[in-house]
Parts: sequence; structure tokens; C-alpha cells
Amino acid sequence: MRLHRLDITAFGPFGASQSVDFDDLSAAGLFLLHGPTGAGKTSVLDAVCYALYGSVPGARQGSGQGMTLRSDHAAPGTRTEVRLELTVAGRRLEITRQPPWERLKLRGKGTTVDKAQTWLREYDPATRAWKDLSRSHQEIGEEITQLLGMSREQFCQVVLLPQGDFARFLRADAEARGKLLGRLFDTRRFAEVEKRLAERRRATEAQVREGDAALLADAHRMQQAAGDAMELPELAPGEPGLAEAVLEAAAVARATARELLTIADRRLTAAESARAATGRELADARELDRLQSRFAEARERAARLAERSDAHRAALERMERARKAEAVAPALELRDAADSEHRRTADAEARARALLPQTLADAGAAPLAAAARRAAEELGGLESARRAERRLAALVEERAGLDRQERADEEVRQEAETWLADWETVRTGLQSRVDSAQEAATRAEQLAVQRDPARRRLTAARQRDRLTDDTEAARQRALAAAEDAVEARAHWLDLKEQRLHGIAAELAANLTDGTPCAVCGATQHPAPARKTAGHVDREAEERALTAYQTADELRAQAERHLGTVREALAAATAEAGDAPTAQLAEEAEELEGAYTRARATASGLHAAQEELRRAEGEREQRVAAQQQAAVRSASRVAGRDRLEREQAALEEELARARGNAESVTARAAQLERRAALLTDAADTARAAEDTARRLKDADARLADAAFRAGFDTPADAAAALLDDTAHRELQRRLDAWQSEDAAVRAVLAEPDTADAARRPPADLTAAERAAADADRRLREASSARDAADRCRAELDRLSAHAATSVRRLAPLREEHTRVARLASLAAGTSADNERRMRLESYVLAARLEQVAAAATARLLRMSSGRYTLVHSDDRSGRGRSGLGLHVVDAWTGRERDTATLSGGETFFASLALALGLADVVTDEAGGVRLDTLFIDEGFGSLDDQTLDEVLDVLDALRERDRSVGIVSHVPDLRRRIHAQLEVVKGRSGSVLRQRGTG
Repeated sequence: MRLHRLDITAFGPFGASQSVDFDDLSAAGLFLLHGPTGAGKTSVLDAVCYALYGSVPGARQGSGQGMTLRSDHAAPGTRTEVRLELTVAGRRLEITRQPPWERLKLRGKGTTVDKAQTWLREYDPATRAWKDLSRSHQEIGEEITQLLGMSREQFCQVVLLPQGDFARFLRADAEARGKLLGRLFDTRRFAEVEKRLAERRRATEAQVREGDAALLADAHRMQQAAGDAMELPELAPGEPGLAEAVLEAAAVARATARELLTIADRRLTAAESARAATGRELADARELDRLQSRFAEARERAARLAERSDAHRAALERMERARKAEAVAPALELRDAADSEHRRTADAEARARALLPQTLADAGAAPLAAAARRAAEELGGLESARRAERRLAALVEERAGLDRQERADEEVRQEAETWLADWETVRTGLQSRVDSAQEAATRAEQLAVQRDPARRRLTAARQRDRLTDDTEAARQRALAAAEDAVEARAHWLDLKEQRLHGIAAELAANLTDGTPCAVCGATQHPAPARKTAGHVDREAEERALTAYQTADELRAQAERHLGTVREALAAATAEAGDAPTAQLAEEAEELEGAYTRARATASGLHAAQEELRRAEGEREQRVAAQQQAAVRSASRVAGRDRLEREQAALEEELARARGNAESVTARAAQLERRAALLTDAADTARAAEDTARRLKDADARLADAAFRAGFDTPADAAAALLDDTAHRELQRRLDAWQSEDAAVRAVLAEPDTADAARRPPADLTAAERAAADADRRLREASSARDAADRCRAELDRLSAHAATSVRRLAPLREEHTRVARLASLAAGTSADNERRMRLESYVLAARLEQVAAAATARLLRMSSGRYTLVHSDDRSGRGRSGLGLHVVDAWTGRERDTATLSGGETFFASLALALGLADVVTDEAGGVRLDTLFIDEGFGSLDDQTLDEVLDVLDALRERDRSVGIVSHVPDLRRRIHAQLEVVKGRSGSVLRQRGTG
């Protein structure tokens, strides 16, 4: 990588545009970058870094995405810009970067922020023109990082060599060296391996502990099931031997549980035998008690039977008379039926004769039947007259229907004529309503178009009135904030100038004898500057700067707010115009009222149209009804004449048929009633004669049956009869007495019962008590056996579960052991890692060996062959080894720590280390050639001879077509190095001056 040209505008301390021609400076191979403290030497290097990576090293980047990079000395309209032209990997590129910029708005007041801009161009030798490649921040950053092969941190360490950092690197401990080397060589993947191994170890350990905790939980459950028969191992989850101890304790508990189960089985068998014996004794006592009670009960039942013997004999005699009377029962039933039938027919005959005329009241059945036949014959002759009468009634009804139709049609004609007389007036009124509603709808549409602009103007006018007050208030606040910012800036610049005048005293306050000066590098300080009264220190300046930045931010916020309010006021004024708000409100209200009234009127359009259509339809219906009524009236005239002629003929026929009756139907009803009465009377007379003969026959048969059965009269036989209920009850009583007598005799004749009666009374209470005690002992033995069996089963289940858990955890335990060993080895805590060296430290140690070898090649020349840098992996105290760095003194032959070097020796040793590190990092990055290097400070600590040797080494870099820029305050270097880039500072900003070139 070779730098060609750098253009800076409004960057850091440079208020105006500045340019650096690196081709001109690099022609001499060695050039000097110098200037007073605070002039901006580091800002030149920051500009190179910002052009390449879009950011500057360390805290100088600040916040706000690079907005702090802008020069405070720049003109308001000048934008910050850095342009770098370089050659890398054989390609000549130009990178232009502009950080975010807060500027005044083009229209209105206030400020706005322009986004950061980046351009990448490449020079095409064939066309001798620049070609645009990209304007994307991300694409350009990835392209530059890929071409250089290093990150921003690596670039700042390799190309911009900070000697202070490498001096600290020489004196640092292993941990500090590890952090620096880790950033340069990106060993994060090895640290990630350590981290992943540690995480995996913790994960497997947690899993093993979790499995052991579950195993201990099973052990606790087994202890609860076994009671005092099991002792838990005194081991915590994760400790070795826990699984074996748990399984061993479980085996002992299972054996104990099986022994207890055997004992419980034997106790249960003994209890069952005792229970069976007491059960048999209880059954024998109960049987003896039952037989003795049975015999006593039978004796009592026999006594009760003897007391009821007379009643039993009377019941037997009553049952015998009832059986004899049953032979007379059919004749009694037949006589009762004949008597009932005779009384019924006699009553019916009396009722029928009461309805006959007096002339036929005493007639026999035959005369009554003949009179009924004559009435029926006369009734048959009236059938044609009855049909004529029904037809006459139909004619009358038909004529009445014609009259009703005539009246209805007349009403229709009159109503239609009345309604049609007002039709024109109704139609005109409805059409007027439709026209008015249509006009109102059109007017509402026109008003709706005018209403929305009026509303917007009113809203804008109200906002205009409110924003007018807000604009004045914002303007006053912006003016006050601007005055505060001006005062804060003037105060800060005054303090800054005062501090610059007294900066020498501030630097001298940190000088100690033997320590190189940070400005000139001298170790002797004969006359350091002293602070005067009223001295301004760094903290005071920074507080003033912070106050100024805060005030300026408040000013910018106030101006932005003022611009926003003014823009809103302008927009509202443009919308509302100059009309007063009250006038616009009154106009909007009038327009809204007119719109509402028009909408209300227009809403009746559909109803008016529907009503007009209904009225026209009704008119058509009424005209049609009027015409149809006239047609029907004409057709009814002929029908009425025909009906009148037919009615006259029928009335003449009916007058002859009805005689003195009101009508033919009345005459027919008279004849039908007469024939029915005569027929009924004849039938009832014949039935009464028949039932009288049957009653006489039944009396004769009943008397004969009673005599044959042994009864004096039929009444005695009837009294001896029993109905079904009485017969069943008497038979039940006889059967019950006989059954009870047989049962009592059978019980008293039983041998077992009689033998039990002769024995002493049974002691049932004592037998039940003995049986209850045996039952209780059996239940207790059974419960104890069940508990022992459950304990055995639970211990078997839990033991099997524990054994399964142990087998499942075995691979995990092996993995944890393997991972823990690897993690300890990688972390340097394992006993196998004798030097306690971490994996990342091991990799960095290899890189440090390469750096020491590359640095030694230049250190030997700078120290006239005296010093050599070597890597040491010895442990320091109780710390870890791997990143030690020693120097071998050829004059003494001894190896010692780099912290024992003097100030000048430390400088050229750190310079050699930096150059060696640059070579190693370059090779690590893919061999990108670095043709431009910068070395920062430290040359003031060298004597003339050593300075010459160091410059010779740096000048030797030119032989490899490299250019080296030295950043230093040492005056002697200005005489030795002719190519110079001077940074000159002033109140209006710093400027660059290039000397001793082409």
C-alpha cells in the first residue's frame, strides 16, 4: 500500500482545505511530520484512517456518527471532506468521505442534517480517466478491508506505529500483551474454543448434577418407602461414587423388604386359621339359637290354634251351605235377568204410547204397524215437492246475490268517479314535491363541494392564529439561545487561548527526572515551566467546551423548532388567507346550515317518487274497476228475467204440495215424525209381550232348583250364596288355619329341633365377640402384609428406575469427564498443562516468537549488535506462562526482562518491535506490501550515535522502496531529515506546509 495524495477540508483543526503530496514526501524515503503541541499532527494520520475505514482511532471518533470530526474553525457553508489517493494491490484508488453535516436549511430557518457520503473511484490507465466504483458505505468498507487485509485496529498498529503503545508492550505483563496481540492477530476463534469448551463443561456438569439430583430424589423416595431399613449415602450431586452408593443402599433395602414380606405372610396365614375356627364356632352357636327359638315359637303357635278351633268349625259349616247354594245360582241369575228385561220393555212401551194420538193409545201391535206403513207411503209422495222447494230457495238466494253485486258495482262506480274527479289536483301536488326534492338534492351536492374547503380554511385559520403566538415565542427563545451560545463560545475560546499560553507549565507538572519528556524526549529537566496565577487547566477548558457545546445544541434545537413553527404558520396562512377566523367561522356555519336544510329536503325525493307512482297505479286500477262494473251490470239484466219466470212456476207447484202446512219440508217432517212414533210403539208392544212370557218360565225353573238343593224356598238359597270376595276370604281363612296347623305339627316333630330344645341355651354374644376379635387380627395381618408387599414393589420399581437412570447417565458422565479435561487443558488449569498456558496464549506465543525474530533483525543493527529480543514461556510468580518477552545482552551474555532497558533503549527496542510486528501482521494479512509507514514520537530519548543508527535502519527501509514518516518534536531531526510536513496552528485553524521536497 502506497499513499499518493491527501486532501482535507474542515477536518479536525483544519478549518480550510489542506493537501499533502505523499509522492513528493516519499521521494526522499524518510520525511518528518512536526509541529507544536495541539497543532494537528495526529489529525493528519486520523484523516488517513478515516478515509480508509470511515472512523478514527480511539475516543477521537466521539459520538454522533462522526459529526464531531468537523472543524470548529470551518465556515458555515463549508462541508467536511477527506479525499485519499493510494495504490493497493496494484490498483490506484481514490476514496472520498464526508461525515454527517448539520447545516442551515436552504428555505426557511433552522438547520438540517445531511447524511454521510462516500465515493470510491479507480484510475484506468488505458483510458487515463477515473471510473466510479461505488457510493455504498458498506461495499466500500468491505472492499478496502479486503484489499488491505487488515482491520482498522491492525492498520493503526502496523502503519501508524504508536511508540508509546509498544513501550508499554515491552514493560507489560502477559495479560496486557495478550490483549494487544489478540486484537492484531484476531485469535478470537481460539478464545471462542476455550469459551465453548467451558460452556460445554458447565452444561454437562449441570446435566450430571441434574441426573444425580434425580437419582438422590429416587433414593429419598426409597428411604421413605423402606422407613428405617435404608441409609442414604452422604454424597452431593456430581460427586464420584454417588450412583454406586445409591444402588448398593437400594439392594440392601430390597432384601430387607422381602424378609419383612415373608414374616407378614406367615402372620397372615395364622390369623386366617384362627378366623376360620372362630367362624365355625359362631355358626354352631347361631344354629343352636335358631333351633331353640324355632321350637319355642312352634309351641306358641299351637296354643293360638287351639284357641281358634270353634271359629274354624263354624267357617267349615258356612262353606258347606255355600257349595249347595251354588247349584241354584244359575236359575237365580236367569230369573233376575228375565225380570230386568221385562221391566225395561214395559217402561219403553209406556213411553212410546204416551206420544201417540188418543185414538191409537190402546191399539195393539198389529194396528200400530199398519198405521206406520200408511204414513211412510204418504211421505214418499212428497219427494219431488221437496226438490222443487230446495230449487226455489236457491233461486231466491241467487236473486239476492245479483242484487248484492249490483249494489257493490254501483259503489265501485261512485267511488271511482269521486276519486278521479280530484286526480289532476293530486298528481300536480305530488309532481311538485318530486321536483322540489330533486332541486334540493342538486343544491346539496353543490353545497357539499363548497363545505370541505370552508372547513379546511377555518381549521387553517385557527391553526394560523395559534402558530402566530407560537412563532413569536419560538423566535424569542431562539434569539436567547443564540446569545447564550455566542457568550459560551467566546468564554471557551478565551480559556483555550489562556491554556495554550500556559501549556508548558501543564506539561512540566508531569515531568520526573529520568523519565523522557513527552515533547522533546529529554530525560533531564533543568528548568521546567511553572504555573502562574489564574492558570487554566484542562478540566476548566473541557467544562467551558462542554458548556459551549450544550449551549450550541440548545441554540440549534431552538432554531430548528423556530423553523418548524414558521413553516407550519406559512402553510396555515396559505390555506386560510387573510380573512378573520370569526368571518370564516360564520361563513362555514351558514354553509353548513344551508347544506343540512338541503339534505333534509332532498331526503324526501324517493318517498315522493314512490307516492306518485302509487297514485298513478291506483288511478289505473280505479278506471279499470269502473269499466268492469259497467260490463257486469249489463250482463245481470237477462239473468234476473230468467230467474223470475222459474220462481213463479215453482211457487205454484209447492202451494199444491204443502196443503195446510207452512212448507213442503214442514209437511214432510210431520209425516216422518208420525211414521217413526207408530213404528216405535209397535216394536215396544211386541217386545213387552215376549219378556212377560220369559219371566214366567224363569220363576218355574227357580222353584224346582231350590227344592232339589234342599232349600225350602228360593229366598233361602239366595241367602246361602257367597259372592266371589266373601268366598275367597272364607277359603283363605280355612286354608291358613290348616297350613298353620300342619306347620306347627311338622316343627314339633323335627328331631334336631326337639334335641336343641332339650340342650342349655346358646351363648351367641360370646361367640360373636370371639369372631370379631379374630376378624380384627386378620385385617391387621392383611394390612401389614399389603403394606410390606407395596413397600417391596415400590422399592423394586424405584430401584429399577434408579438403575435405568445410572445406565442413562453413564455416557453423559464419560462425556463430562472428557470435556472437563479438555476445558481445563485449554484454560491452563489442568495438571497436565505444566506451564498453565491457555490455548489462546499458546497461539499468541507462536506469533510473539515470530514478532521477536523479525524485531531482532533490526534491533541488532540499532543497538550495534548488543541486544536480541527473545520469547519466553516461563511462568512469572503464580501467573500463567506463554507471553514473556526478554532481551539478551550480548555484552554480558545474560537474559533479562525488557523492563530493565533505559529510556533510549526502550525506544529503539519498541521501534524494532513495531517494525517486526508490522512485517508479521502484513504476512498474516496475506502479504499486502506496506510502502508507507508512520512512526510517532520517542526520538528525543536517543543519543546522537543511537539516533544515527535508528535513522539508518529507517533509511534502510527505503531500499525496499518504502517511505517512512516520523512524527516528532526533536529539533535535531529537522536538521537531519530534509523532507518535512509542518503543521502550523492559529486562531483561525491549522495549516500544512510541505518543505524540502522536489
